[in-house]
Amino acid sequence: MKILVNDRISQIGINALENAGFEVNTTKVAQEQLIHYINKNGIDILLVRSATQVGKDVLANCPSLKIVGRAGVGLDNIDVTYAKQKGIKVLNTPDASSASVAELVFAHLFSGVRFVHDSNRSMPLEGDSKFNMLKKAYSKGVELKGKTLGIVGFGKIGQATAKIALGIGMHVIYHDHHREETTVKVSFFDGQSISFNLKNNSMEQLLKSADFISMHVPAQKHYAIGKNEFELMKDGVGIINTARGGVIDEVALVDALENGKVLFAGLDVYESEPSPEIRILMHPQISLTPHIGGSTLEAQERVGMELANLIIDQTK
Repeated sequence: MKILVNDRISQIGINALENAGFEVNTTKVAQEQLIHYINKNGIDILLVRSATQVGKDVLANCPSLKIVGRAGVGLDNIDVTYAKQKGIKVLNTPDASSASVAELVFAHLFSGVRFVHDSNRSMPLEGDSKFNMLKKAYSKGVELKGKTLGIVGFGKIGQATAKIALGIGMHVIYHDHHREETTVKVSFFDGQSISFNLKNNSMEQLLKSADFISMHVPAQKHYAIGKNEFELMKDGVGIINTARGGVIDEVALVDALENGKVLFAGLDVYESEPSPEIRILMHPQISLTPHIGGSTLEAQERVGMELANLIIDQTK
């Protein structure tokens, strides 16, 4: 069977597929040429990440396609409903990148509470001439230990985020439409572990109680966090979005930052991605990364192997 890897996956995953007898093509095909290329080359399996859009047009006009695989968690770039109607299997890798995304959440959290993101902008420009002034400006940080982290969406990544929070002494609350009660097991390097039983909270309760909020929900038709939700939050809250652009109303976010409701934000995803708004990019209270949540070496190896194993199992 022929596989087109249109968005990069790890070499270890490619090797596993080739060793299993698949013909793997790693040509990067432009979106507008994708249908023609798949048909011309008789592609059976299409592997993508977030860049390639696998909509109804692709699925309806590529009769050779049997499987679409997403090297990652979200499936919002694939028309899953139509794929099922066409008998095309859709696979993804929900487990492989959870730890990497969760660690990025805390990279943003630690950066935000100690102003590292802004300090790294100011020190190269003024560190030699205004060192004491900058020291005073950035000496009002707070600790995460003992604070409450509210997690919106408590799937694999939300739970991985909770494990780190619990490990550093934070109180964790969550809101999820599908999980009324969840046991989170925090494992340590020496084989020891401890379990925490957590109960679901209403969205209103979470917004009013959390010192920091981390978003872990799929793409939304409407904002999960907008003007009304910001008004319910504590003054001085920090908010992180490593989920999807459009989960948070960015205009309302900037307003909340400027009126003091939100102390800082950490964003890995953006409403107008891949061209984030300049107002977001230049804001001194926003810590920024370019959609790299699952992009660690370890996660990409796990993603590649998990996807390869799924394909091998599905085609036996």
